[in-house]
Amino acid sequence: MTHRAHRDQAPDTGVTYVFAVCRGTRATRTADITGLVGMPGGAAVRLLPSGPLTAVVQTVPAADFTDEVWQSRLSDPREIERYARAHHEVVSAAAAHGPAVPLPLATLYHDDGRARRALDDEAHRFHRVLKRIAHHAEWGVKVYEPATAPEEAEPVSVGGGGPEAPAAGAGLAYLNRRRGIQARREQRRERARSVAESVDAELRELAASSRRLRTHGAVPGGDGRVHVLNATYLVAEHRSEELGLLVRGLAERTGALIELTGPWVPYSFVGEV
Repeated sequence: MTHRAHRDQAPDTGVTYVFAVCRGTRATRTADITGLVGMPGGAAVRLLPSGPLTAVVQTVPAADFTDEVWQSRLSDPREIERYARAHHEVVSAAAAHGPAVPLPLATLYHDDGRARRALDDEAHRFHRVLKRIAHHAEWGVKVYEPATAPEEAEPVSVGGGGPEAPAAGAGLAYLNRRRGIQARREQRRERARSVAESVDAELRELAASSRRLRTHGAVPGGDGRVHVLNATYLVAEHRSEELGLLVRGLAERTGALIELTGPWVPYSFVGEV
């Protein structure tokens, strides 16, 4: 299932928004999701059964999801966060009752009939994914390079040629000091990368699956810490406590700053079959 455009859809009609796909036998016991608000301006969240699968859907105004409107919404951080939170709330409610395959934000179909046909067409894939993520959750792990030591702060430039300019010997000492700082910084970063690889290797031994994500560099407005590992792991529910203990043990053993977040609905692993 993917986001479909609706250029030929009348602006005053409704389209079917699909949040997630569940097994029919479990989804029939999730009546409480119908009390959720879902997408702004939409009708009640409801269940759409199709054979052994059930989609969690909502009828939303077609005019709210045209290409132009959606592209404009993507450029507004507050607005897109509002829609993303609404989507995640429904997905999380569905996943609380059993495995649920979360679909991407703004997965739309012209009507219920087309959504059902998509369920039928991709039934084998959905069943494989549902089996794979059952009784598993996603956990995020970030490893940071230690903050820059005071002695490794960038030295103040001493050029300028004025009366306070240093002699040649002082200038050479300055350059040597700068090279030494850079070398120590690079060694520290290399050690941090090595620790990150070691942490990832041990976590992959525990996880059913893992994904490496893009690191974000320096933490905005932070203390100089830099990401050296940004990864996510699919972990069986009965091993979640073991995961927490392992992360704490790795932090103590390596001295690294390790951040563990979760459990989450396994968004990162539903594309795997």
